[in-house]
Amino acid sequence: MNPASAVERHVTHALALAETWPRWNGTPIRVDDRVYTPHKALRRITDHLIDHLAEMEARLAGLPTFPDHWHASAITTPADLAPFTERDLEEARSRLTRLAQIWSARLGTLDDARLDLVEGDAWTLREVALHVADDYYADAVGSL
Repeated sequence: MNPASAVERHVTHALALAETWPRWNGTPIRVDDRVYTPHKALRRITDHLIDHLAEMEARLAGLPTFPDHWHASAITTPADLAPFTERDLEEARSRLTRLAQIWSARLGTLDDARLDLVEGDAWTLREVALHVADDYYADAVGSL
């Protein structure tokens, strides 16, 4: 699978769902042992893309990677509970579209050999890209 296309599809899918999120009634959505809201889903999608983009760039530059210190979906912040407005959607659209473009541009510079290079016990860069393309957070909120 083309990893750049997977990341672009992921962002397109998340934003399509997010178009329905201004209808959110303010009640957090329980999934497994966590709760999600529109803001929390978008925070997690964005953080996930940033975190693994930093990992990929460090590895390509031959630098050590830093472990992330995100609280991830284990916490729900007061900002996560805020109403989700059309302006929030516009901001998310701008932010995620740009992040997808950065991922696509970077992945487009890598050949299959580099994408599939095994480096110790780390995921290959293709696996990293396919990992961030998982729709879990967007699908946790779903279409409202």
